[in-house]
Amino acid sequence: MSSGTNLKVAVLMGGPSAEREVSLATGRECAAALRGQGYQVIEVDADRDLAMRLSEIAPDVVFNALHGPLGEDGCVQGILEWMRLPYTHSGVLASALAMDKQRTKDIYRANGLPVVGSILAAKADVSAGHVMPPPYVVKPYNEGSSVGVYLVHKGAAPPALADDMPDVVMVEAFAPGRELTTTVMGERALTVTDILTDGWYDYDAKYDEGGSRHVCPADLPQDIFDACMEYALRAHNALGCRGVSRTDFRWDEARGLDGLILLETNTQPGMTPTSLSPEQGETVGISFGQLCQWMVEDASCNR
Repeated sequence: MSSGTNLKVAVLMGGPSAEREVSLATGRECAAALRGQGYQVIEVDADRDLAMRLSEIAPDVVFNALHGPLGEDGCVQGILEWMRLPYTHSGVLASALAMDKQRTKDIYRANGLPVVGSILAAKADVSAGHVMPPPYVVKPYNEGSSVGVYLVHKGAAPPALADDMPDVVMVEAFAPGRELTTTVMGERALTVTDILTDGWYDYDAKYDEGGSRHVCPADLPQDIFDACMEYALRAHNALGCRGVSRTDFRWDEARGLDGLILLETNTQPGMTPTSLSPEQGETVGISFGQLCQWMVEDASCNR
């Protein structure tokens, strides 16, 4: 698919999920970058009339900058397939699988990728008593951006989960160590980032200014660096991802390679110039504008 002003790109952003503000930031930055690459760009704040608006716009390509449920879980992808509009990122099945953290882990295990133990449990049971020995993490099994994550330390009381947590949550054994991440672009793993925070890498640490610091490329033993690159590409392919994805890891240095585990794969990682994936692109010589252009050129149906 060629670039240029003859190509009309609709950038989907916003939407109704808990990650709306992150999506708006991603969408605005991607729209600006695509305009800089010569595309006709129309920004679309996704709502229930999305199909009608896309019919009116009649774009050549849809750049999906949505995050969270509906935009990242296969729902919007299904609409775009039905309308036969070429779109970026992963298709219906891969998006749905990657959003479901428990099923993602099942696929990781089936493909020999290392994970920690986890269960799905009723919210009421998790608040009433420990459903696994602490330390453990409680999180929605189908949200992103560390929305609604609780870390329960050894000796702590069961967590009082917020009312807006889903009725069923994922409880996962806590994996100590460093937070690492690797972006895959097509069939290429880009590099590894070491994410440094003063505490837990939660939503605020991800998005508040100064909440985290990125070391890119990460200063790691070569076998750990290489394993992150290999595992991210294997995860991308095992889930059936397309376009750009990003896989997150924890690494316990004391255990060497045995201490490296996969947390999740993001099929639509944050896309502002300072986000992790664009930052990795810059590190390997791919500008933000070039990354966005590649995603448009990679767009298709039947993903």
